[in-house]
Amino acid sequence: MLILILFSIVTARAQENVLDYYIRQGLESNLSLQQKQLSYEKSLAILKEAKGMFFPDISFNARYSVAEGGRVIDFPIGDIMNPVYTTLNQIIQQDKFPMIQNEEVPFLRPTEQETKISLVQPIIQPEILYNYRIREDLSQAEAVGVDVYKRELVAEIKNAYLNYLQSLASINIYEESLELVQENLRTNKSLYHNDKVTIDVVYRAEAEVSKVQQMITEAEKNRESSAAYFNFLLNKPLESTIDEMSFEDFMVKIGNIKHYEEQALKKREELIQLQHMKDATKQSIKLNKSAYYPSLIAAVDYGIQGEEYRFTDEDDYVLASLVMKWNLFKGKQKSAKVQQARIDAQILDQKNQELKQQINLQVVESYYDLIASGKDIEVSKDEAEAARKAFRLVNKKYKQGQASLVEFMDARNSMTQSEINHNIKKYEYLKSYANFERITGQYEFNQ
Repeated sequence: MLILILFSIVTARAQENVLDYYIRQGLESNLSLQQKQLSYEKSLAILKEAKGMFFPDISFNARYSVAEGGRVIDFPIGDIMNPVYTTLNQIIQQDKFPMIQNEEVPFLRPTEQETKISLVQPIIQPEILYNYRIREDLSQAEAVGVDVYKRELVAEIKNAYLNYLQSLASINIYEESLELVQENLRTNKSLYHNDKVTIDVVYRAEAEVSKVQQMITEAEKNRESSAAYFNFLLNKPLESTIDEMSFEDFMVKIGNIKHYEEQALKKREELIQLQHMKDATKQSIKLNKSAYYPSLIAAVDYGIQGEEYRFTDEDDYVLASLVMKWNLFKGKQKSAKVQQARIDAQILDQKNQELKQQINLQVVESYYDLIASGKDIEVSKDEAEAARKAFRLVNKKYKQGQASLVEFMDARNSMTQSEINHNIKKYEYLKSYANFERITGQYEFNQ
């Protein structure tokens, strides 16, 4: 089973290059991207909440009260009925109609209960519909926001990986240079012991070795920090090993700039996200306009009432209501809110135009930056080759005693710096392409 798993991993790695494999890992594991995804999931939950407002609200309510004191209602039943009863008794000459007392009815019952199930159903309430549509558009904007960050993350992973490869190449160059200066130091020590040179020549050669060693230390520090940042983007242990690619493994294709301008306007997620925001603003205008219209709600209560809990036909009740609300005037607050929403829509229209111009500008700048960066590679390559040839000649003369130590060190420094510069230009070119790829929306996430 383990063999099969390992084989599947190797096969998957073979079907995609190392960097694409790391990008896929980053898109699956990056913590910031996961936070963006959670924000989108939260917006879906808010959308469900808005959808739930279309359905009835059903609640169970129970109340049991005990009261003492309070206001009373005086009912003079005795004063009203006793004269009548007295007259009747005199007529029939019998006391069949007794005298009664005036009554005091307490306003609050000593004990009382009400237990009911209530149902409230909106029938006409436009703000519920428009609120749902607004949440729907905002949720879609959040989804596109995830894609926006994905594209930025891909470019960031590529740049971090290229920085790591650049640091490795710099270390190799410095290590080759270290071999040269160490060989020079050994040669000068031998010459000094044979009284061919003075001690200061040895000291200068030692200083040159220390200088190159310091450069290697700095390059190694850059390698460790760039590796740690790259692993951080992939949400991996910072000390994880990183597979390497050579400069020649990267494929860069550049076409006509007009094609990229059109492609960027079609594929840049920021424009799609802004469109959803505009749609939400249009629904907001309708939402604020709906405040001019009446709303209608149906309500039904079923339960039991009384001084005791009894479940008889005399105790239960049903109450159905239709409630209409129409705000006829509210100090012009409604018209002010509509105006605010319209201004928000105008702002988003202007932002849309500005964003398109910014994208076109970014495409132009990154395109010609990429062209210039490609030319810099050729220039730095020629410079490095010339510096290597010059060093070979100076080194040959130096070994024959026809060139000074100063000339040797100058030639060696020139060769090392030109090689470092060529290395920088190569990876700056690839980083420029990663930025160009992000700006023009070339990277396909389904690959």
